Amino acid sequence: MRRIGRRDIVAAILIALLAGAVFTSPPLRALQGLSLDILTALRGKIIGDRRDPATSPVVVVAIDGETYDTPPFKGSPTQTWTREIARVLGSITEGGAKVIGFDVIFMSSIEQSEIPFGDASFGSRVRGFDRDYLIALRRLSDSGKLVLGEILSNDHPDRPDRAQQLAVKNNIRALNVHTDPDDVIRRMPLSFSIEGKPVPAMAVELAARALGTKPEIGPSGATLSGYAIPSAVPNTLTLNFRGLGRDVPAYSFADLRACVEKGDTDFFRRAFEGKIVLLGTILNFEDRKLTSMRLSGGYDGSRGSRCALPAPASTAQKTRSDIAGVFMHATVVRNLIEQDAVTELGFPMRTILTIALAAVIACAACMLAPGGAVIAWLALTAVYAAAAVGAFVHALALPLTEPALASLAALAMMIGYRFVLADRDERFLRKSFALYLAPEVIETMVASGKMPALGGEMRNVTMFFSDLSGFSSIAETMTPGELVTLMNEYLSAMTDIIEGHGGYVDKYIGDSIVAMFGAPADDPAHARNAVRAALKCHEKLAELNAGNPAFAGHGLSHRIGLNSGEAVVGNIGSRRRFNYTVMSDTVNVASRLEGANKYYGTAIMASEATVAQTGDTFAWRELDAIRVMGRGEAIRVFEPLAARGAESVAQAKVAAAYAEGLRCWRAREFAKAADAFGGVAKIDPTSALFAKRAKALTEAPPPPDWTPVNTLEGK
Repeated sequence: MRRIGRRDIVAAILIALLAGAVFTSPPLRALQGLSLDILTALRGKIIGDRRDPATSPVVVVAIDGETYDTPPFKGSPTQTWTREIARVLGSITEGGAKVIGFDVIFMSSIEQSEIPFGDASFGSRVRGFDRDYLIALRRLSDSGKLVLGEILSNDHPDRPDRAQQLAVKNNIRALNVHTDPDDVIRRMPLSFSIEGKPVPAMAVELAARALGTKPEIGPSGATLSGYAIPSAVPNTLTLNFRGLGRDVPAYSFADLRACVEKGDTDFFRRAFEGKIVLLGTILNFEDRKLTSMRLSGGYDGSRGSRCALPAPASTAQKTRSDIAGVFMHATVVRNLIEQDAVTELGFPMRTILTIALAAVIACAACMLAPGGAVIAWLALTAVYAAAAVGAFVHALALPLTEPALASLAALAMMIGYRFVLADRDERFLRKSFALYLAPEVIETMVASGKMPALGGEMRNVTMFFSDLSGFSSIAETMTPGELVTLMNEYLSAMTDIIEGHGGYVDKYIGDSIVAMFGAPADDPAHARNAVRAALKCHEKLAELNAGNPAFAGHGLSHRIGLNSGEAVVGNIGSRRRFNYTVMSDTVNVASRLEGANKYYGTAIMASEATVAQTGDTFAWRELDAIRVMGRGEAIRVFEPLAARGAESVAQAKVAAAYAEGLRCWRAREFAKAADAFGGVAKIDPTSALFAKRAKALTEAPPPPDWTPVNTLEGK
């Protein structure tokens, strides 16, 4: 994780402010509506429909396709339907409906129209045709149970004909809708100013009459029966399509008319008692509206129970991006009765929330790599979307698209900022020092924001020294090109193994490798990893000798020395030039052990300090107690054979014989030691060396002060 500084924090704040301001600005206000659409779709998909249509306080009487195809309506103009409408209205009222609203407008009457039939005109023959209809309107209007609809317009208002207006007196309310700039209806007006006074919209009037109260409409908002109607846009209600339209029953007008003929008054009581009724059209080609259900797909209500006519052949309802307009008014009524209108956050809160999420992602993009920042954006967006859907279940609409897009923009801008400015120094450090310093050291430099400086610390490490045996004589037989190829292959293979086990290559000295385990990165298992690396390097050299053309005919072998202990590690050198390296007696002993291998004919030699830190991970053979040049104290040295339990039968046999010989050697039983060593001398150079030494001491016994310590005279 990248360390961030004060400049990065300031940049993240400025980027978040810019992104938040842009995506909540008026030119992008359509995003607010898109958020409602997405939330409606997600809630419908995840939560589903959970409201029983039978509990709906509002129902729809639908003048639908079935009505147009059923006698006596089939083929007749709608002006001639008024008598049947009056009969159905009477039955609905007798069934116990609270109030009836018209979402259809009969702007003309058959009494003022002339119906052509061939060459004759029968206008004079329909005088008094609407008498029963007008009487029904007057009776319902006087009882407060009827509201007709109208469309307000300065140019061409749509109003019921004059006779109907007189019949209902002032019981006419506006059906106008509030359309967003993208031609989607997400909110509905609450009132309209008529002759300077606020007059409730149709749905508000119906809900108020059903509740037996009057709406309180003022400059600060509207209240209905103690419910403060939330209005993000002044004087509007945000529609809550909780049931996606299926929570409102719809009864076919044709079936209701047939039910009147049948005389089934119980059906009207079951269907309409205590209900608010809306009369409107449900057709595939007329009065269709796009709403916030456009992404999820809405329904033209749920089919109500049937009374007299058989159900149409096709009863399956399909989702549509648009719905019949009457269901918008029905949804407003239900939202008001159940106090369930959507509450949207105001502009200040939407902006603050958008900026906050953009700031979080900007900070994440500042600290993480681009891939990690993208994952963080996806995760935060998913979590926030889940929270927004949860809030929308409770009719609270949090902004969704604005924070998502603003945070994505902040992510892109922060990545650009880092590439152009913030990470310029980091890239310089990585590029400049990648070939000279350990990756861990570079990471430390990048995290601290500081260039390398002189200094060190005490660390417990394991030193690794290796050198090729007799390489000088081999190099003399090779061309410079062959020598460089050979060394590059060898050093690359060994370095990969060392670094693969957590080691750090300090330096190359000709054909020698100096490495340490446990620094610069902390590694509690540095001794075990160093031994594993040494065994692997020995196996790899055998593979190179057998299969690499550059090694063919040379039979290279190497010696490795391992020692563990305290050492000073850090940037050491002059003020102008220094290396990350290590210094201490621990380093010197490891170097001496590498050279001591040639006395014993071994490839790997480790000190007792290293063996102690590896526990029982490996099978060891104790070689001897030696005193290296420059050090007075003797140390016990060991050879690693393999991982514990993985040693071969031959290795186990040699190790057992060698251990017995070494015991006799230290007990001054030189004859027995010579026999024990001699038994495996042909297959083990170290045993052959000790057998020779033991035999010599058998022939010329050592002085009484002799100790079983081998003092090495050279490096």
